[in-house]
Amino acid sequence: DQAETVLLGLARGSGPRSLAGMAARAGIFLRPLLDVPRAVTAAACAELGLRTWTDPHNTDPSYARSRVRSTVLPVLEAELGGGIAEALARTAALAREDADLLDRIAADTLASVAVGADLDCEALATVPAALRRRVLRSWLQAGGGRDLGHVHLVAVDALVIDWHGQGPIDVPGLSVRRASGRLTPAR
Repeated sequence: DQAETVLLGLARGSGPRSLAGMAARAGIFLRPLLDVPRAVTAAACAELGLRTWTDPHNTDPSYARSRVRSTVLPVLEAELGGGIAEALARTAALAREDADLLDRIAADTLASVAVGADLDCEALATVPAALRRRVLRSWLQAGGGRDLGHVHLVAVDALVIDWHGQGPIDVPGLSVRRASGRLTPAR
């Protein structure tokens, strides 16, 4: 599952958070067997006499995840050698550690540039681009933004670092404008 998630994130051109795969714990969701290979869990169930169920979506070629599992990963294994799925899962774990750290730094940075519900553009402009966009994503989501893509973040970021009087930027669920040196959200 982790290998598929990483490959799908790469194919979409997603950032580090997407490449971080699935977390073993995310809010109310727990995945205690995430790092256990499917064959091991199937063997354990067989040994214990437990009946297993296989999700039919896992073999349905109309789903990209299924095609990655049945076609892409076997080709990568054949062409690059064994252990690709494990290497991709390891990459996800490393990316998750980095993304978690950046999220914590972004939260602190957001607190330092926030002025009520607004953001101070001058202060935010001094923040490195990767961190600034993470701050913007968090701020936009908190204000009601959803389904935010790279194009949305770049457009809002331009209000901070390339301000030349442009009008408001609409992102899904929110509109953002710059006024008096601040970014201001509006629904």
